[in-house]
Amino acid sequence: MAQSQVMSSYWRGLRDATPFLLVVIPFAILFGVIATEAGLTVFETLSFSVVVIAGAAQFTAIQLMTDNAPTIVVLVSALAVNLRMAMYSASITPHLGPLPFWKRAIVGYFLVDQTYAASMLEFERQPQMSLVEKFGYFLGVATPVCIPWYFATLAGAYMGNIIPSNLGLDMVLPIAFLAMLGPALRTRAHILAAFAATGLALAFVWVPYNLGLILAGIGGMMVGAEAERRAAQ
Repeated sequence: MAQSQVMSSYWRGLRDATPFLLVVIPFAILFGVIATEAGLTVFETLSFSVVVIAGAAQFTAIQLMTDNAPTIVVLVSALAVNLRMAMYSASITPHLGPLPFWKRAIVGYFLVDQTYAASMLEFERQPQMSLVEKFGYFLGVATPVCIPWYFATLAGAYMGNIIPSNLGLDMVLPIAFLAMLGPALRTRAHILAAFAATGLALAFVWVPYNLGLILAGIGGMMVGAEAERRAAQ
């Protein structure tokens, strides 16, 4: 495989993922602001983003910590929010699973919503891509998505006393998820699962510590699985 083809895949991935900066930067800045306002130091805030690198789980944990939720609830809720990563991993394994262990470790670390969504769309659009080209494309997507996350978090942490947390930047997260969710709703099962999870999330909004989202996610997966089972009959 010519080095030029691998680099071409990398640069294509970087180009395709660059628009995500409009989501990643304000979202990471907002996390830095909220984390420092919640009592974390700048170092702790940056470490949180480097170790966890999962915005939704980070915001969930910070919110629950601010509400003085029990530690076990904080951990379980953050893990539940990140359960989708297990599904991402299973889905992307046919494409990147044959990589050496150290490369799989890199993929596992940088496997977030944006890198998964962009990579899977490209892999399905270009089935002739080789393994190394797919890895190069994935790294290209991860570059503008994950690396700026650290620096924007650090900027938000330093600007915690300047940027008000009620500025409305938190709207970036649902907008980003909706933008990624739309192209993924390709089958009737996908659509039913999405609507079921949305309805259950609204129905269980009263459940404390955001545990209603966990129930909604489980319910949505059950509806989607049942729809697929009936479609296969």
